[in-house]
Amino acid sequence: MSPSKTPQTMKPATAAKKLGIYLPAAPAELQEEPMTRETLNELLQSPPEWLVVLRLNGPHPRDVVARKLGVSISGLARAGVTDALTTAEIKELLEAPPEWLVTERRTQALVREENHRINDVRAGKRAGAESDDPEDRRRDASAE
Repeated sequence: MSPSKTPQTMKPATAAKKLGIYLPAAPAELQEEPMTRETLNELLQSPPEWLVVLRLNGPHPRDVVARKLGVSISGLARAGVTDALTTAEIKELLEAPPEWLVTERRTQALVREENHRINDVRAGKRAGAESDDPEDRRRDASAE
């Protein structure tokens, strides 16, 4: 007989990150106790009311704030935004964007364009490398 396995647990910060919530705004039991993977899966499958409200209204963690604002986490830091923001605060920023937000969104758009360009170049190289296959060259030569 093998000994019974102990359930895998995670720190509260890890559980909050996987749930997409700001840990200090979560209920005390989530902040204080390690969570099992089974409990996490249950919360993800059928979220309780507190989790639904927290995800909807916030406060949101920085990665969620950055995504909703269309900027990077580094952009938030450059702008001095270190606190969690609520959905209402994010909406206010989007409705009347301050200069830092306009600049950071522009920067983020340029970064995305450059990443797409690099991915296209890499895809082209991969396609070119595949056509460098000697078998392909023989087939192409016999077709001419």
